[in-house]
Amino acid sequence: MTAPAIFLIETGRTRPSMPTLEHIARRTGKPAEFFMAEPVGATDDLQARLLELEALVADARNHEAISLGNALLERGSAGFRRGRIRFLLAQAHIGLSQPDRAAPLLADARAHFEAVNDGAMLAECIGAQAVVATTTQAKDAIFLAEMALSVCRRLKPVPAPTEARLLGILADALVTNRDWDRAMAAYEEAIEVGSAMSDLRSAARMYAGLSAGYRDAGEVEAAARYASRSAALHELFRDRDLLAKSENSLAVVLITRGDLAAARIHLDRALELCDELDLGCGRSQVLLSLAELLIREGDVDRAGEIAGEALDIASRLEEGPTIAEAHVTLGRIADLHGDQAEVDRQFEDAIRGFEALGMRERLLQCHGTYAEVLERRGELARAYVHMKEALQASRPGLLRRERLQERLSSA
Repeated sequence: MTAPAIFLIETGRTRPSMPTLEHIARRTGKPAEFFMAEPVGATDDLQARLLELEALVADARNHEAISLGNALLERGSAGFRRGRIRFLLAQAHIGLSQPDRAAPLLADARAHFEAVNDGAMLAECIGAQAVVATTTQAKDAIFLAEMALSVCRRLKPVPAPTEARLLGILADALVTNRDWDRAMAAYEEAIEVGSAMSDLRSAARMYAGLSAGYRDAGEVEAAARYASRSAALHELFRDRDLLAKSENSLAVVLITRGDLAAARIHLDRALELCDELDLGCGRSQVLLSLAELLIREGDVDRAGEIAGEALDIASRLEEGPTIAEAHVTLGRIADLHGDQAEVDRQFEDAIRGFEALGMRERLLQCHGTYAEVLERRGELARAYVHMKEALQASRPGLLRRERLQERLSSA
């Protein structure tokens, strides 16, 4: 391409063909969509809609966020917006326990943020990839979380909200890897960094309502202004949400290690944050942790009440993973009460839930726990069936190979 041709494109006097645009993208190291402009007159409205998308994701209204995000992508938003749209869409899918749908969106978003040298969003994106890796039991979860934290800490100044989020993500990955000491240290650091944040949830909702009202009235500039304020406040809310999650996660680690007194302190803090923030799904998870603590303390009746409350909240909010976890807890409590019929019902519901969600690791553990219960009851044949299911969940295809070998041996 000649210099005059490039000049004409740069000054807007000619429009490049797609092959020419792709050539420019390769030479500049940016994705082709980075150079695509918004439709004429659409910039302000798209900015307002993007801010609305951010607020929906921050408020965990994930179904609405996915609908809006897909609409924005189909609308042909400019390249510099599409990276963030894909990132927010991925966050919504993560919120709905759909890691397979989030993964390709995050890969595209990460490539975009790397190309445009956006360090803050690159750190967020790699952190989200670490969340997906932790959820799917991938081996690179800790590596990704540490990479995200490293990218974040190279920023000047270091954004405290992002650092706190990434510390929590790293801690979750360490827990999955059963590296308890490092996990506790990461949770404690996340809590320390995040404790300085404040919540203004009601104000965020007020600004979101004003934005919607102005948009409906055709006053796009005012709508964008209030949407921006709402998104900023929701970001603070999301940080407090993270703080509650970190308090709960640290408590779970302490329970696992037998430090029940310290665990209760962190669970009390987590419940206070949930009440302050009106966190429905967060509260259900904290209540399940509290039920586990009560089981360890021997207060089984109270544990059953707390786990039942957690199940009610999770069912109302359609939180699939928490619903399945609640059934496991209630099944264990029923076993302590000697109610065999209730044990069977709860574990069957839990198994169906984990299967539907594709949560292979938790399905394996659930089958194993149920098998132990059945073995104690003397139902060895049923226990064997669930142990085989656990084995099949952990090593797909193994049982098919065993059956083939049996048939060959008998032949």
